Amino acid sequence: MGEHDLIDLRSDTVTRPTPAMRRAMAEAEVGDDVYGEDPAIRALEERVADLFGHEAALFVPSGTMGNQIGMRLVCEPGQEVLCDADAHVVTYEMGAAAAVFGISTRTVVSDGGLLDAGALIEQVRPRGDWHLTATAAVAVENTHNRGGGRVQPLGELERLFAWSREAGVAVHLDGARIWNASVASGVDLATYGRLADTASVCLSKGLGAPVGSVLVASAERIAVGRLWRKRLGGGMRQAGVLAAAGLHALDAHLSRLAEDHEHARLLAKRLGVDPSTVETNMVVVDDVAAPVVAEAAKARGVLVSQVSPRRIRLVTHLDVDRAAVDRAGDVLADLLDR
Repeated sequence: MGEHDLIDLRSDTVTRPTPAMRRAMAEAEVGDDVYGEDPAIRALEERVADLFGHEAALFVPSGTMGNQIGMRLVCEPGQEVLCDADAHVVTYEMGAAAAVFGISTRTVVSDGGLLDAGALIEQVRPRGDWHLTATAAVAVENTHNRGGGRVQPLGELERLFAWSREAGVAVHLDGARIWNASVASGVDLATYGRLADTASVCLSKGLGAPVGSVLVASAERIAVGRLWRKRLGGGMRQAGVLAAAGLHALDAHLSRLAEDHEHARLLAKRLGVDPSTVETNMVVVDDVAAPVVAEAAKARGVLVSQVSPRRIRLVTHLDVDRAAVDRAGDVLADLLDR
């Protein structure tokens, strides 16, 4: 079985550029972005900033860089960022906040990643008391990866942001899959954007671009963020070929995310998972021998993620059509029935 015969449900990061996206990349007008002269990158930054209702944006190579720069813009070394215990920024980013920026992080256990504004607010430590590490920012992930692609409740986001204005605490949004959240909930991107001081959004997951994320914030913060990007080695030259992929994705792949969500619900139903628990493009199957199921599924042409020894995760995306979903469902249902 060849690589391209596999049905890859490990993540939506595995998508390949479509032929139309490759054409857009090949035809992109480019310049040196470190000099601010790449027209495709400027167009992408302006467009994403406008989508989220912010003044400015910064194209970065990865979501991790976007998150880490975003948090550094609102948190000084020696201060802390407060977030969910399973948040991507403290689970999958290699301790970068501490290792690179001297930022402390503290976490609060939640119900499957869902934001409880009150629970976070209760844990905030005030500035001005030299006994305590001051909480400079709160980070929220939407959708929540380890929570199974759940969409954060708008009311809780609004409550947190309203409180943060009075408390002088910033809000950073890890919006790696904010596009999925918007399509699933009907909440527009600008609404989500106005509920954060800084936000990192990924182009390389559900939208299907090969590389890249965009950090949005105020013009003043983005100017500083541009310096941090250069310090971290993220200054790119004729990267308009990558920005062109992102622009194409926004044109062609945003609304179709609803198809991925429907495929995930179909897959859940086939596997005996309650479809009502599937809000976006992730299906989580619990109480299974994850290593055994993953290995057996791979032998039959289906790749899945092992989240834990007793949990597997399936992620639908651009490269998995309805026929592939049906075939994967048959394979996995057979294995789970054994």
